[in-house]
Amino acid sequence: MPGRTWKLCLLLLLGLGLGSQEALPPPCESEIYCHGELLHQVQMAKLYQDDKQFVDMPLSIAPEQVLQTFTELSRDHNHSIPREQLQAFVQEHFQAKGQELQPWTPADWKDSPQFLQKISDAKLRVWAGQLHQLWKKLGKKMKPEVLSHPERFSLIYSEHPFIVPGGRFVEFYYCYGHVPNGGRVYYLQRSQPPLLTLMMDCYLTHTNDTTFLQENIETLALELDFWTKNRTVSVSLEGKNYLLNRYYVPYGGPRPESYSKDAELADTLPEGDREALWAELKAGAESGWDFSSRWLIGGPNPNSLSGIRTSKLVPVDLNAFLCQAEELMSKFYSRLGNDSQATKYRTLRAQRLAALNAVLWDEETGAWFDYDLENKKKNQEFYPSNLTPLWAGCFSDPGVADKALKYLEDSRILTYQYGIPTSLQKTGQQWDSPNAWAPLQDLVIRGLAKAPLPRAQEVAFQLAQNWIRTNFDVYSQKSAMYEKYDISNGGQPGGGGEYEVQEGFGWTNGVVLMLLDRYGDRLTSGAQLAFLEPHCLAATLLPSLLFSLLSR
Repeated sequence: MPGRTWKLCLLLLLGLGLGSQEALPPPCESEIYCHGELLHQVQMAKLYQDDKQFVDMPLSIAPEQVLQTFTELSRDHNHSIPREQLQAFVQEHFQAKGQELQPWTPADWKDSPQFLQKISDAKLRVWAGQLHQLWKKLGKKMKPEVLSHPERFSLIYSEHPFIVPGGRFVEFYYCYGHVPNGGRVYYLQRSQPPLLTLMMDCYLTHTNDTTFLQENIETLALELDFWTKNRTVSVSLEGKNYLLNRYYVPYGGPRPESYSKDAELADTLPEGDREALWAELKAGAESGWDFSSRWLIGGPNPNSLSGIRTSKLVPVDLNAFLCQAEELMSKFYSRLGNDSQATKYRTLRAQRLAALNAVLWDEETGAWFDYDLENKKKNQEFYPSNLTPLWAGCFSDPGVADKALKYLEDSRILTYQYGIPTSLQKTGQQWDSPNAWAPLQDLVIRGLAKAPLPRAQEVAFQLAQNWIRTNFDVYSQKSAMYEKYDISNGGQPGGGGEYEVQEGFGWTNGVVLMLLDRYGDRLTSGAQLAFLEPHCLAATLLPSLLFSLLSR
């Protein structure tokens, strides 16, 4: 049994803890990639600008040999190896990041997909073609060594090729009982938000491949079971109990990919509070919003990441994703002729919808809000995620779209020219102002676009136009797509958070291409027009709405 795991088990058996906090298990058993002295010394020496680089590097020889050599070297230097010798050790025993992958082009990739012809603006059409080429750059498959010597890699083997996001994220996102935060051993205990069922729905819409659904329906059920068993929380409100879900990762130690930052942050806290901090940081990573004022507000220190409390909140977006997944699972099982399972998921969806309405919906404001389990109240700050149920179709009031539009107006979100801000808080975290992220634009744009109101549909188009111009302008200057954008001054690559802004970038490319496909006959690459103040919104929308109606 690996050394630290044995010690943790002994502590638990003796009823001891680390200070006042019970010891938590490490993210995985690897004493190289997940916990242990080797990981600690290398990451705290900061040999690389980004901690993720080291834990993504394959081993040159068996891990037992690497650990033995390291143990001897560490003992010779009283467990504090000088930086130069540590660097030499890593260079001798590890390979460069990315060596386990090779290029791959999807077999059905076409040089000029049909949707390009729908784009009226010539500059946007050329740009879309360039973005389409990026899928080849982001396409990867694993080398055979990852299968024959899995112990030498943090990457989890997959026989199937895949698309990586880009930049520092050179791994797949794949089902392992749930969809891990990434396809590496140190990510296994935290999930991605539950969107696998939606992916299946998108695939079925384009292929009508019922056989594939039949073969994989149990995998989809496994993911939803994971959230039910591991991430459910009960909320008591006005004498009723409602079951909802939260992000929650009860595993200890610093995140391996951000080890030095987590360790240094923990040094600001009493020793007994450090395991809880590390678990909350992992929960924040599981949310996808790593990190944001969303997870800090309501705690004793809302201005510092040391006060993160992700698991103490019931998030709107997570529960909307699950509500949508339950509806889709009911539809899938009906399609496959399994009425009992279809009924099961239909009932789960109805229960969640009632919980969303009772716990998260705010009639006065016209939006849903994260619920603070400790303070027993909603967090009424603005985040685009507050409108996720509109995007997911998880509401029963037909007037919700109109209320959501008014919420955007009242929050002055429609005055932003270059994209929808992630929050109105400036904390320096990357999931806060002034950054804007492609998935959040999608949530609001498609949520409004689904509404029967022409006014909501036109606002959706204008938001799409703003985002397209921001991405196009930055691409024109930088010849790159980015994971996030700073929308405070004309649109620039984003910043803040734990690492430099990343190029690539899967979801940015995907949302742009989706918007160009949807609105290509109307979008333009020309000068950007600001939204007017909300009370002038109707006057702003009228000419374009008339044009839209006349051109149908």
